Amino acid sequence: MTDDLLGRHRSVLPDWLALYYEEPIEITHGEGRHVWDSDGNRYLDFFGGILTTMTAHALPEVTKAVADQAGRIVHSSTLYLNRPMVELAERIAQLSGIPDARVFFTTSGTEANDAALLLATTYRRSNTVLAMRNSYHGRSFSAVGITGNRGWSPTSMSPLQTLYVHGGVRGRGPFAALDDYDFVAACVDDLKDLLGHTRPPAALIAEPIQGVGGFTSPPDGLYAAFREVLDQHGILWISDEVQTGWGRTGEHFWGWQAHGRSGPPDMLTFAKGIGNGMSIGGVVARAEIMNCLDANSISTFGGTQITMAAGLANLTYHLEHDLQGNARRVGGMLIERLRAAAAHVPAVREVRGRGLMIGIELTRPGTDEADPQAASAVLEAARAGGLLIGKGGGHDTSCLRVAPPLSLNVAEAEEGAAILEEALRSLL
Repeated sequence: MTDDLLGRHRSVLPDWLALYYEEPIEITHGEGRHVWDSDGNRYLDFFGGILTTMTAHALPEVTKAVADQAGRIVHSSTLYLNRPMVELAERIAQLSGIPDARVFFTTSGTEANDAALLLATTYRRSNTVLAMRNSYHGRSFSAVGITGNRGWSPTSMSPLQTLYVHGGVRGRGPFAALDDYDFVAACVDDLKDLLGHTRPPAALIAEPIQGVGGFTSPPDGLYAAFREVLDQHGILWISDEVQTGWGRTGEHFWGWQAHGRSGPPDMLTFAKGIGNGMSIGGVVARAEIMNCLDANSISTFGGTQITMAAGLANLTYHLEHDLQGNARRVGGMLIERLRAAAAHVPAVREVRGRGLMIGIELTRPGTDEADPQAASAVLEAARAGGLLIGKGGGHDTSCLRVAPPLSLNVAEAEEGAAILEEALRSLL
């Protein structure tokens, strides 16, 4: 069945639509932190549909909310009042920390970032955007144009002029050998120098922890230091929280809060986990920025009733069960367990991350040279052992990405760590 489906996939879908594994699997159903494939194999899911199944597979509270809403009305567009959309927007606006916040819903993180760029460039009357090296912001034309990761940037053509800033990757690049204080100072000096050679950009867009880039991050406070410089030029700060939002890092509800001494960003974008698998994305911005557009606009599918019902139920469950606290506690244990396991594997350059957002970077032993073949081998070995993980990185996809649902318990974390340890040892 799977072989037939793979042939059909290849005959009608793009060649560039990536599939994991030498023998791709079809996931047919899930429950809690586990999924099953079409051959009946059961896996512990440590990737959650690319960080999207944030809470749990088949969470009863969410599935009931979806079923109940489907029995009433699924969709009507933004041309009509929509109670679930208003209710979810109220909660997100309050949680965002942005004063006088307005929320615009989209269907994905790509579309959310695209909308944020439209708002920023219109508000600032500039098509120049600052972005981070090694970044990823989506696959639309404008989002690709600000993506600083060669592996996910299929074209150099763009409607925007993008200038790339140092700082998103702590352990590589020209400032890697500096301590945290000097690293931040060097990145700020680089930003100041860059701004001295260009007309004022519209915004800086940055992931607090780079997702596709391999869960890399700067020292805490970098973006607060950047903000002081940006404010001097009237440049907006957009925090891309598509992967870091909703408490995944454990320590904070939003990634920007690790850099929060200067207050919240002007805009934040979100998606993935809020829908627990349903297609929800969005932008939160101050009212004066959100309302700067002087032409008509709608969203046909952004904020549709069935996805909003799922988001409300999922967010309520998340907050009532303190999944952020669980990510901090279980994630802290998991990362230490993985560091201990990796200490005996020369191919592991670094185990990094926060909460349930953990990266394991692989290189050829004794060097800093990326080893994507090793990453693929560990991915295969983990699947054979009953564990699904992801991979990414700005250096030839050589980083394993570990991001389970936030309801992961200690026993499941230990089980997954044991499987991953065995998979890493297969490199010896």
